[in-house]
This record gives sequence, structure tokens and C-alpha cells, in this order.
Amino acid sequence: MISDLAKPWLGPIFYLAALILLGAFGYRVTEGWDWGDCLWMVIITISTIGFGEVETLSTAGRVVTVLIIGGGLVVVQLTLQRLLRLSESGYFRKMRELRFRRLLRSMQNHVILCGYGRIGKEIAEQLQFEGVPILIVELDPIQKLSAEKRGLKVLLADATLDETLLLAGIEQCRSLVVTLPNDAANLYVVLSAKGLTPKCRLIARAESEEAANKLKLAGASVVVSPYVAAGRTMAATALRPIAVDFMDLLAGSECEIEEFLLTNDQERFKDLKLRSLSELQLGRQSGAMILAIRDGSDLITNPGGEVEIAPGQLLIALGSKEELFSLSKILGEILVYVERVN
Repeated sequence: MISDLAKPWLGPIFYLAALILLGAFGYRVTEGWDWGDCLWMVIITISTIGFGEVETLSTAGRVVTVLIIGGGLVVVQLTLQRLLRLSESGYFRKMRELRFRRLLRSMQNHVILCGYGRIGKEIAEQLQFEGVPILIVELDPIQKLSAEKRGLKVLLADATLDETLLLAGIEQCRSLVVTLPNDAANLYVVLSAKGLTPKCRLIARAESEEAANKLKLAGASVVVSPYVAAGRTMAATALRPIAVDFMDLLAGSECEIEEFLLTNDQERFKDLKLRSLSELQLGRQSGAMILAIRDGSDLITNPGGEVEIAPGQLLIALGSKEELFSLSKILGEILVYVERVN
């Protein structure tokens, strides 16, 4: 790929190098200067800088100068023609694509958002506000331009294709969020992602309960129905407005809620002699607060000091970024991943 992009420039570079060497050789023969003066004279002549002659030129030297000027005009003309042809053939677009692909390969621990519709825009705005690296995968050029105007990185491609997900860095991402317009496309993306990276955290949108069940069977970690979520939020606002306001305030504060998934590997837990929260003193050491522990289908809210951590549990904690980071360092080897909640 790189060799193909460099190939169009080989001709102009060769002609320019040949002109410089032949001009320097001409001055060497006609004027007898050393090679440094010869090359300097050729360069200031071609570039039209015109600092002045190194020494007074002979008649033969002036002829060489005229030939160099003529050769320079020819090289410039050939280069301009080459630039026009490259522009018409999409060469510079390919250059931009190559730079963008290099950027994609360097992305780590980012969120891939498939679909930049109304829901996708809200998700992207929130992730941007939180400073989370995000990559949009969108097939609509108009939506691509809209996302780029907001400073987002956008991959113009079909999210249902395996090669698109691999190019987006699904193997290095922290999670994949699918908000395509229809359930079939969302299901296809989840199936593809699960096949490529079984451990990837997948969040999908569903329009119906039937689609939600199928997405869960396909391997989606979380399935969200916009209508159901909106209905629950409105009902909660009517019944418990203070709680809803608290979550809104929390989203705009320095405090965050994160999930800490513990490994199922019993070997990693062998070195952990202390198991209960009171013995581990996670809150005192990190400053974060353990809000709840999910153990299989059971949810332990506001866990007491006697509660023990075990393989496969999900710890839900509240704290600042520094406190949550400190908690992740304490958990160390028994931690699988950390996932942002709010």
C-alpha cells in the first residue's frame, strides 16, 4: 500500500535529482568549481532564490544556467501535471484513508459506536463529555459529516462486516455499542462481534421485546429498549423524583459509578487470603464506596463488612476517577475489566 502511494513521486524526484547532478557537472566542467559551489549554484538557480553567482560566469557557464532554468521549468510542469492526475484519480483521498487507518490501529480501550442516529448522537455526546475515546462506525456520508463536525472520529463503513469491526479495533476496545436503525442489523453486528471477540462487552439497542431476547441469545451483554427505558424513567420521575434528580446530578459531577467484574479463575483467588469487605478495607484504602455486589442472579445492595468477594462477582462502586482507579489497582489480578455505568 505504501509502495503504491510512493510510486507516483518516483518520476518527478528522479528528474529533479538528474537535473541537479547534470547541472552541477556542467558547472564543474565549464567553471572548474568544487562540487559544493556547483550544487549550491544549481539549487539557487532552480529555486529562483537568486542570491547571486558564486563567481562571475563564463559564456559556457551561462549556457549551462539557461539549460538548468529550462530543465527546471520542464520538471515543474511535469510535477504539476502529475499532481492534477493524482488529484483526479483519488490519490490524496487514499493518503487520508491510510493516515486514518494508522490512527485506528493505535486506538486502545475505546468505545466503538455503530450508528450515529438520534440515540447514537446522545451516546457520543455523553462519552465525549466524559473524555472517553470513541470511534463512530457509520454508513451514511451525511451522518459522517455531522459527527466529524463535532470532532468525532468516524469510519465510513458497514458495521455488519467482520472486516469493519476488525478495522475499528474491536480486539482492543473496551465496549461495542450498537444503535443501528433496525433490529436485524443490530443482531447481525452482535453475532459478528461475538464471533470475533467473545469477551467483548456488547451493548445493543432493541425496538421490541422479541428482538431484545434474540440479542441476548446472540451474546449481547446489555440490551436497551429506548421506549422501555424512557417509560421507566418517566415513571421513576413521577414516583421518585429525588432519586432521578440525584442520578442526573451524579452524571454531571466528578463522582462516577463503575462496574468491576471479578475473574472466575479460582487460581487467581488462591493468593487472596482476606475475602470479606471488612478485612479487605476496600473503601478505606481506595476511598471508593461499594454500592452493591451482583453474585449470579442475586444482588446484594449496600453490602456489610461480613460480605465476602468471590469469583465471578460484579462489584458496583461509587467514587472519583482517582478513587476508582485506586480500587482497580487493589483488586489487581482478580479483576477482569472495569466498565463505566453513569
